Amino acid sequence: MGTIYVHGELIEKEEIPALSFPAKDVLVAEESINERSSKIRQAMRLGNSAKLKVKIVFEDNQSMKIVETTIWGMTDKRVILKKSIAIPICRIHDIKFF
Repeated sequence: MGTIYVHGELIEKEEIPALSFPAKDVLVAEESINERSSKIRQAMRLGNSAKLKVKIVFEDNQSMKIVETTIWGMTDKRVILKKSIAIPICRIHDIKFF
């Protein structure tokens, strides 16, 4: 599967709690969904061990957004950022490592 280059509004993680997230998954292909899960786990390991930041490309109910942050944890439904800020996994298009 090729990399999809997505443009979105760069936001601060502190803005995330004010956003609204529909329940529908932004990805449809099972391969893409599995790839997203594996990237989230890799980003979480790098975040916890090396404090490495990633770019999370996600979509709220309005538009594409990008946040540069460290992923500290994940549940079956959300990725957990600092200060218990969470993004629903189903709304994440991609994780970019830089």
